[in-house]
Amino acid sequence: MVRVFTHPDCLLHESPPGFPESPHRLRRIVERLRRDGFEVIDCGDHANVEEALRATHDGRYVDRFRRAVERGDGLLDSADNPLSPGTWTSSLAAVSASLTAADWTVAEPGRRSFAAVRPPGHHAERATAMGFCYFNNIAVVADHLRLRHGLEGLAIFDFDVHHGNGTQHLFEDRGDVLYVSTHQFPFYPGTGAAGERGWGDGEGATVNVPLRAGTGDEGYRQALEREVEPAIRDFRPQMLLVSAGFDPWRYDPLGGMRVSQEGIADWGRRLALLADELCEGRLLACLEGGYDLESLPSLVSAHLRAMDTA
Repeated sequence: MVRVFTHPDCLLHESPPGFPESPHRLRRIVERLRRDGFEVIDCGDHANVEEALRATHDGRYVDRFRRAVERGDGLLDSADNPLSPGTWTSSLAAVSASLTAADWTVAEPGRRSFAAVRPPGHHAERATAMGFCYFNNIAVVADHLRLRHGLEGLAIFDFDVHHGNGTQHLFEDRGDVLYVSTHQFPFYPGTGAAGERGWGDGEGATVNVPLRAGTGDEGYRQALEREVEPAIRDFRPQMLLVSAGFDPWRYDPLGGMRVSQEGIADWGRRLALLADELCEGRLLACLEGGYDLESLPSLVSAHLRAMDTA
């Protein structure tokens, strides 16, 4: 079964009343996954977490973030990134659990994992917090796998309804990490046009698949079959990473798509089969968005069950 990695400190980041990204998201997901029989590992702090952070993020930004929390500042860089006394600790915990999941997954063929963490990460730039994100969890994992485990080719597929501007920008000039994204467009954060394909050594290693608001299961199926899966197959990664945002769900309050639970489950099946085909089954997904508190736990569980049984 897919192994789930989380960290209790991920719940310490408090947000203002009514804010979409709250501890309740993760608490309900973890409770549901335990109830559904998934093995959920409560991680401690990863030994290399600060080193891994500074390999991806500007060290001055890391220090600025820590100092802002210590001073008691109310936000970091934008109103979308409120600060509380636990924000630094939660952000560090999210990276730690993601790194622990990566270490476990890469160790043996056939391993599939899910990092149930918050705050999310794919909007975080090298030196800027943005869109509920402080550290770019999936990008830190990719650099860690490259630097610590010697992997030379990694693919990141991002199916969050919002384009992962931070992840794209961190890797768009590199040829060792493929970034593929399906997302609503035009939409927040304004990036992710089809013409954004990377530059320099990374030209062609960024693949954006912008979709119109209202796209449902069939539109996503076509996007995966015609663009996402061929791009990943051509790249032939040593491990498949996923930015798993569940806000393409038809009733998500922050999205405009029409994807069903069955559609989201099918993505899990497809990704597992792709990992089996290309990289000995090694697959790691990190939680990104998803803000319908009533449906989110069942969406995640259905996606992971399909990933596990593919």
